This record gives sequence, structure tokens and C-alpha cells, in this order.
Amino acid sequence: MSHNLKKVLAVLFVVIIAVGWYLTIFGAGPIEPIKDRMKLGLDIKGGVYVVMEANTDLEGEELKEAMEQTQAVIEERVNQMGLAEPVVTIEGDKRIRVELPGAEDAQDAINQIGRTAQLQFALADGTIVLDGGNVKDAAAAMDNESAGYAVDLEFDSEGADLFHQATTTAYSGSVTSTIQGVPNDAIMIILDGQIISAPSVNEPISGGRCTITGGFSQEEATNLAALIRGGALPLELEEVNSSVQSAKIGYNALEMSVYAGIIGLILVILLMVIAYRGLGAIASIALLFYVLIVINIMGFMGSVLTLPGIAGFILSVGMAVDANVVIFSRIREEIAAGKTIRVATQQGFKRALSTVIDSQVTTLIAAVILYEIGTSAVKGFAWTFMIGIIVSIFTAVVVTQLYVNLFANSRKFSKKTFFGIGKDGKASFSFDREMHFMRYKKIFYIISIVIMVVGLAFGVVRGLNYGIDFTGGTMIQMDMGEKVDVSDVEDAIKKYDLDPEIIYSGANNDQIVIRTIEALDSDERAEVIGTINETFGTTEDDVVAEELFGPSVGKELRNNAILAIIIASICMLIYIRFRFSQWKFGGAALLGVLHDVLIVIAFYAIFNITVNNPFIAGILTVVGYSINDTIVIFDRIRENIKYMKKGNTEEMIDTSITQTLGRSLMTSVTTLIVMVPLLIMAGDAIREFVLPLMVGIIAGAYSSICVCSPLYLEFSRHGNLSKYEKQLKKNKKNKKQYPGIKKEKKDNK
Repeated sequence: MSHNLKKVLAVLFVVIIAVGWYLTIFGAGPIEPIKDRMKLGLDIKGGVYVVMEANTDLEGEELKEAMEQTQAVIEERVNQMGLAEPVVTIEGDKRIRVELPGAEDAQDAINQIGRTAQLQFALADGTIVLDGGNVKDAAAAMDNESAGYAVDLEFDSEGADLFHQATTTAYSGSVTSTIQGVPNDAIMIILDGQIISAPSVNEPISGGRCTITGGFSQEEATNLAALIRGGALPLELEEVNSSVQSAKIGYNALEMSVYAGIIGLILVILLMVIAYRGLGAIASIALLFYVLIVINIMGFMGSVLTLPGIAGFILSVGMAVDANVVIFSRIREEIAAGKTIRVATQQGFKRALSTVIDSQVTTLIAAVILYEIGTSAVKGFAWTFMIGIIVSIFTAVVVTQLYVNLFANSRKFSKKTFFGIGKDGKASFSFDREMHFMRYKKIFYIISIVIMVVGLAFGVVRGLNYGIDFTGGTMIQMDMGEKVDVSDVEDAIKKYDLDPEIIYSGANNDQIVIRTIEALDSDERAEVIGTINETFGTTEDDVVAEELFGPSVGKELRNNAILAIIIASICMLIYIRFRFSQWKFGGAALLGVLHDVLIVIAFYAIFNITVNNPFIAGILTVVGYSINDTIVIFDRIRENIKYMKKGNTEEMIDTSITQTLGRSLMTSVTTLIVMVPLLIMAGDAIREFVLPLMVGIIAGAYSSICVCSPLYLEFSRHGNLSKYEKQLKKNKKNKKQYPGIKKEKKDNK
């Protein structure tokens, strides 16, 4: 590519970034602002989701067909509620998730969805004459004979015949009602075992059409028609997981998360410019382009923005810098070694490319598995994280390389100072003196073992603080308007015998969170909330959130967490074996991952932090991040095996760690920087995701240097000499001399 063409592309990228950000924020013509294009999740917009499980022995294709029929019926039912973009999806084999963003009357929505038994038509003596499967249509209409509304019914051909026989029998007077209040000539419409209507028959009805009158209001007629039109569910469903979210908390968390993200982005840009000078400015351009692409991909693809998704996106911003840091570190090494700027940039990119791809792909593996196995909230986190990883590779390889090559060939900018090299020839934020990490490997082992043993002790004696996500149970969060005594709340709901855990929430402790291992259905939760409202003068509008996790859901979450870690570890081990051609690299990396997982679990056990759904996302992200850092060091070890011909394996590993130490610390710092504002400013939902990630990042940086590298040394020495040491022995025998790192001389005086 010619120099002039590179200039044109560089200017074009700047224009694209400037125009793109303007259109993203303000919109123009057919392009709407991002705030209008981005769909908001339930935790931001507010609303209801319910997960229902089928009670059936069906399997295979029969089960699949029945679930699809049930999904279609529920879709028809929720579409009658008039809500924007309701979502009905099948989860796993036997579950259906219903999401209703913006549902104003959450309890009513749950009640309507929960009416899952078969719709039936019966005579006054209880004889069933047909079911909802014979209903072709039902609609509210004006009642022409009296004031108010009626419901028009239409049956299929079989239903028309059955209904004609039933109305003939009812009209004949031969039926005696067995239910109080239901006349002898009535046709009862029964849903969930409850009579929702019992109109009298004025004459036998043929032709498959009839009208139910009774002076209904428009709302009553519409609701009755919707229930009838819902038809017969092929399967009996049971509510196993549900959540009611208030929008007032979500919007505030969204606003604070956006501010935290902007602050984090500015801090990263400042740090990169300070550390890498001109290269840092180039990284900032690439980073702005990266953020622009990611948020617009999410907007145009119709991705649903959730609070966990925001956390995943902001984390990916910190990790997007990693590719640039790896590239910049290699370029500066080449410059410090005496190469010209032009040659250094070419060699730096060439040598850094495999490291960038390996480190990002291993993280991507964890993100993909997280998306496949995780629940809805975790999927939002994983989806944005996946998009971010892919886009970060593109911006590093294309955008960063374009500007670096352009400046390297410029008379004005092709100076060492622009590339972060001082007048003394040393790179800023780099380590020139070799450090001897391998000498202290036993100390590192002891530190890790002590932390894990202490965590294990706390876990055994006190147990992990499992949230209701894992144990099953119910959570109710209410805005009390002021701080109330927990004991007063306990007394108010004492009659329900819930043995609840009640804690404060909110900035001024003006909210309460009630958790119980009892799985309360929607009606039981409504009773508890009603009692609190009666006692403290609150209303339904003060319900911030409700959640139900059935025992089967909690068990499945635990199993999925273990399964996800195992699958991710195996996939990454296979990838490392394929890329590095040695099992000992993969074995050391895998043990490092296990170390980091145990450290994070120990942290949760020691400080009694709640282990919940976000914990799974945190652990899997830690797995991906930890191995990302390890890959960079191992990639340098693999390279040094080829080029370093003096010394021993221990010295070679120390040299490799020293060469990559600046990159390891910089990546960890930039990733932590973007999360600190989130931890301080964002709400509890995001903090639950951020906390394990921050602990995992620190543990991952430590393990890559102090655990994985020593383990690789142990594996290399076990049984046989390493390939490196065999080559060294052969070289000495043949009296060949190779340039390399000189062994440090000891002062014997």
C-alpha cells in the first residue's frame, strides 16, 4: 500500500469516527440516535419475565412438538396484553421464558401468563363438552342488545358440532346445575379450574358462531376474549423462575453506568498517552473507533441492552487495549534493540500478531461457552463481550497498524520520543533489569496455598453464601421511602413463617430486600407484599423487584457453572496444544486457570459475598482473562526457546517474564481502571458482575507470572531435560557460540 493511500485512509478513518459519533449520538435522516435504536432489557426498562417448566413425560420429537405448540399458544396470549415487543422463547427441553418489557401491572401479567391449564367448556352439571383447542377466534365487540360489550366466539368445524349439541342439551332443560350460582341452562367456560364465565343459552346455536353477553365493560370483554383465544395449552406448566423489575432503579443504574463508562474510557486514554506517548494517541483513535463499532453493531442487530451487558461492554473496552499494548511493547523492544523505526514497526507487528490472536481467541472461547450455557442475564454479558473481542482484533490489526506504519514512514513523527523511547534509549513503563521470579517460586506456591486453604476452611465451617439463584427461593425488594427497622418488617410478615433474611439497600438504606428459601408463587408473593403495604403504608408502585427461583433452577445453575468451566478449560487446553505443540504449556495454563478459580471462590468464602448468577459470568471471564495473560508469557517463552542459546530454562523463563512484565501490568491496570468507576457509581446489579472480575484480574496477573511459569519450569524438568536444555547441551558439546542473555555473575568477594 502506497504512503499516499495510507494518508487518505488515515484521514478517512478520522472522518468516519467524527461523523459516526455524531450520527450515533444525534442521528440524521433515516439513522436514529443510538438511544432510540438500542432495545432496553427488563432490568433497565422494567417489566416481567417468567420461566415455566412443563410437567410431562414426553421425550424427543413429541416433547419438541408439544413445546412449540405451547409456545405458540402463550405468544398468542401475551400478544393480547398490548405490550411492546413481548418475547416468548423455549429454554432447554422443558422450559419456556416469557419476557414482557414495560409491563405496568406486573402481578396481573404473571397471573395471566400463569393461567396455563386447559380451557374447557362444560354444562351446568360439570360435563365437559369441548375444549379450547376447538376455539378458532374470540374478540370483544359492542353489545347490540344492551349497553356495554360482548364477546364474539367462533369455533372450528368439530367445535361447531360439539357446541351445537351442548347448547341444545342446555336449552332443553334436562341439565341440573351442581354449582351454586350457575343456572341450569348455562355453558360454563373454565380456565385453570376456575369458571371465568357462565352465560345462559337462549337457543340452540349452530353454524360455529355465538355471542357471550352480560353487560361487560370493554376491559372485561377484552380480557375474557384474550383468555378464550389463548386456547388449550398442550402441556401443563409450572412457574419455576420469575422476576419483576421496576424501571426507576434500572434507568438510574443505566445513567450512572454510562457516566462510569465515559470516565473509565477517558482514564484509559490518558494512561495510554502517558505510557506510550504517540503510540498511546494512536491507541486512543483505535479505541474510539472500537467503541463506535461495537455500540452500532448492537444497535443495528437489535441487541437487548442489559445492565450485565453494559458491564461486559465496559470490560471489553479495557481488554481491547490489550492488543495494542502487546503490539506497542514489541515495537518498542525492537527500537530499544537498535533497529530503525520503520523496521521496528514491521518486526513488532509481525512478532506480536500471533500473540494477539492466541490471547484473544482463548478469551473468546470462554465467552462463547458462557453464551451457550448461561441464562438470559449472563447471555447479555457474554454477547457484548464476544462482539468486543472480535472488534478489538480488527481495530488492532487494521486501524492501529495503519497509523503506526504511517507515522513510522513520516519524517516528522518517526522519532523515538513519539514511540515512547526516552533520550537514554529506554522505553517508558518497561523493565530492563532481569528479574528472578523463578528463585521465589516456592514462596509463590505457599502464598497461593495459604489463600486457598483459608478459603476452604471458611467454606467448610461457614459455607458459601449462596444466593437464591443457586438455592432456590424468593426475593422481594421494596422502596419504603425511609429507613425502617428490620425487626418491624420481620414482625409484619411473621405469620407467613418464611424465616427470611432481610437487609437494607439503596443509597440511604430506604429500601429493604427480603430473601427466603421458600419458593413463593405470584399469589403468595402478592400476599406478603400486601401485608407490608398495609403495615407501612407503601403501595404496589413501591415494589422495586421480585424474583422467584425454583429449586430445579438453582440446581441447574450450579451444574451449568461446573459444566461451563470444564468445557471452557478443555477447549482452551486443546487450542493451546494445537498452537504451542507441547502439552506442558497447556497443562501449566490449565492449572493456572484452576488456581484463579479457587482464589476467586476463596475470596467469596472469606468475605461471605453472595454467590449468585453473575458469579458464573465472573468465573468464566476470569478463566478467559487469566489464560489471556498466560498466553502472552508462554508465547514469549516459545519464541525465546528458538533464539536464546545460552543459560538454562530457569533464566530463559525469567527473561521472558521480564520482557512481557510491562505489558502484563499495563493490561491489568487498564482493565481495572475501567471497572473502578463502575464499582463506585453503578448499581448493585453491575457490582455483582464487577467484583469477581476485579478479583480475578488481580489473581490472573499474579498466576500468569508466579504460578503458570513456575509450573511450566517444573514440567520441563520432570523426567527429562527440556528441549531448550538439550539444545544448550548440544551447543556446548560442539563448542558453538550463540548470542544470548548473559548469565549474571556472582560476586564471590
